[in-house]
Amino acid sequence: MNQSDTAELYNRFNLETGTLQWRELERHFARGVVIAVAPGLDLIKVASCMARDNKEQIAGWLETGLIFHATEEMAREWLRRDPAFWATVVAPWVLIQEKTSQGSVN
Repeated sequence: MNQSDTAELYNRFNLETGTLQWRELERHFARGVVIAVAPGLDLIKVASCMARDNKEQIAGWLETGLIFHATEEMAREWLRRDPAFWATVVAPWVLIQEKTSQGSVN
């Protein structure tokens, strides 16, 4: 994939990313397809890397805990608070990142 394709993919995910409350994401959690992205990591970059199947980068983020499968404990806490998340789909995964007080995707 060349630089132009990478930029196009990034822009596509940027346009396809929206905000959802946890209650709207619960069904995806129940299917086991929710991947959480740590604050400070660029959600759109993660989506782009996953779409490009950049295994090395994804493995690094998984190993350092910057991306992770949402856990039951997290789901209970999110259900209690019902926070807003930025969300995008990289089939079959739903990537989420809790919105910050600034409200922008990191």
